[in-house]
Amino acid sequence: MSEIILMADARVAAVPVEDNGEPLVDVRKALLVDDRKHEDSRGAEAHLRRGVLERLLTAQALLPDGLRLLFVEGYRPPPLQRLYFERYADELRAVHPDWPADRVRSAASRFVSPPDLAPHSAGAAVDLTLADPDGRELDLGTPMNAGPEQSDGACYTEARNITAEARAHRAVLGAALGAAGLVNYPTEWWHWSYGDRYWALATGAPAALYGPKESVGG
Repeated sequence: MSEIILMADARVAAVPVEDNGEPLVDVRKALLVDDRKHEDSRGAEAHLRRGVLERLLTAQALLPDGLRLLFVEGYRPPPLQRLYFERYADELRAVHPDWPADRVRSAASRFVSPPDLAPHSAGAAVDLTLADPDGRELDLGTPMNAGPEQSDGACYTEARNITAEARAHRAVLGAALGAAGLVNYPTEWWHWSYGDRYWALATGAPAALYGPKESVGG
């Protein structure tokens, strides 16, 4: 498995942001959308920066016949991001009370991005999977949002403790999204982004294109 750079890495924070001002747009008329995150986000989750949606549509066109992207979550308001991060950090502190704050932050970032760096809060990241022609979710090895502890590491994109079928599905998803210009966060097979700091670091871009937005309209 290649080196995994976590979201809490100083190299990510060091990437400058030059927000291009693209708006957040609603993806629900363009993609198959699952509503499992609606209760938390009240519709905000169905938005992305326009350039990210355009690339998802490119990726969908590259999928084998009969397969579709199943969109689960895009934009995440900063207060909700902070809630998710602190909740998971609290779980880690309870299990590892001897860990210093920087280790908790780093370990938490395997699963939830630190609020000040979160690609979701910039409208730059998407959690998604694959569906068949009838909209049924395919097996990609773990439930979406299964954490490292819960899944015994099977949530890592290159994990080997999944079935051959799940690996094949991950490969199909990754090939289409990668060809469209998105990058994967390697501890979460379902998390892909474009235009954020992590994307900039992964691709060598001089700056991120998108910074955090406080609301869908902001």
